[in-house]
Amino acid sequence: MKSSSSALSSILHSPKTHLSLSPSSHLSRSVSVFSKPLSPSSNRIDAPRARIFFSSPLNLPRNFQTKPSSFSTVMASSFKPEQARSPPAVPFPTPSLTKFKIGLCQLSVTADKERNIAHAQKAIQEAAEKGAKLVVLPEIWNSPYSNDSFPVYAEDIDAGASPSVDMLSEIARLLKITIVGGSIPERSGDRLYNTCCVFDSDGKLKAKHRKIHLFDIDIPGKITFMESKTLTAGETPTIVDTEVGRIGIGICYDIRFQELAMIYAARGAHLLCYPGAFNMTTGPLHWELLQRARAVDNQLYVATCSPARDAGAGYVAWGHSTLIGPFGEVLAITEHEEAIIIAEIDYSIMEMRRTNLPLAKQRRGDLYQLVDIQRLNSE
Repeated sequence: MKSSSSALSSILHSPKTHLSLSPSSHLSRSVSVFSKPLSPSSNRIDAPRARIFFSSPLNLPRNFQTKPSSFSTVMASSFKPEQARSPPAVPFPTPSLTKFKIGLCQLSVTADKERNIAHAQKAIQEAAEKGAKLVVLPEIWNSPYSNDSFPVYAEDIDAGASPSVDMLSEIARLLKITIVGGSIPERSGDRLYNTCCVFDSDGKLKAKHRKIHLFDIDIPGKITFMESKTLTAGETPTIVDTEVGRIGIGICYDIRFQELAMIYAARGAHLLCYPGAFNMTTGPLHWELLQRARAVDNQLYVATCSPARDAGAGYVAWGHSTLIGPFGEVLAITEHEEAIIIAEIDYSIMEMRRTNLPLAKQRRGDLYQLVDIQRLNSE
């Protein structure tokens, strides 16, 4: 017959065993052992419990006193972190460049479309001259930000009638850089979209993201704007492989929805890019906060790019284009005026942070799950 100590040890190390200390005055001397887990719908116990009393705490098995990690390992395995995301998260790939400079071009925008396109081209060239291998433009950089302007300035990208896209493709090819082309109003049939185009270093259009969450806001006495009056919401999360890493794309208001960022992280993104134009009401409170939250929650880089502030415009942008690191740290930021930020991204920092704080191994797939519907339906 086994000793009581060895018998208890075998019970404690069973993967089906749940341990709780008695809440009585015998806290140090009473252990309850359950042979089945608790019902998920209530706190009742689904099986009779056996209570084992010890004459003193010193009678606990030695491995229970000095090696709690063995019990923790059993419990950790029951958390099922791989099931916290459906389909399971994929590791991020190794891009051609793992350490490079990014350029964020915070541009002034006018009613002159030709001027806006030429001005953006010049800023991209300047960023590349300063060493940027990835350049990001602002939201709606070729047009005033207004429902009246969107139909007038919209371009049919799919039909090849897009001078803004033509410029971005050509400059990416000439400079051998990756460009996240901010966003422009896009016309597709009888619909308008707020659309971001991504180009590789050969000038090829790699991806096109249509803003998923439309910016409808009404704060009396502060700001009222309804993108849905003229724009149609996009239907597809956009993640793209480039020589500077796997990039998840969102536009402005998309940053408020953490589920989108979590999907991108689960798809192996290194970097999230959000061209955006937060306003003078929500910008001071939420712009940096949301960027840091998306970065620290998902342990990756977040880059944003805003138009420069024009106090005389119908819609006044907050500015403050920013690069956030995978620990939530602000790596570079500008103020509200026109500027070009050049900063360094180093993906080895991501790997270090994920090793220091292994969130992927600590998620509770037994309690919650993020479902990537697009991936699930395609597999």
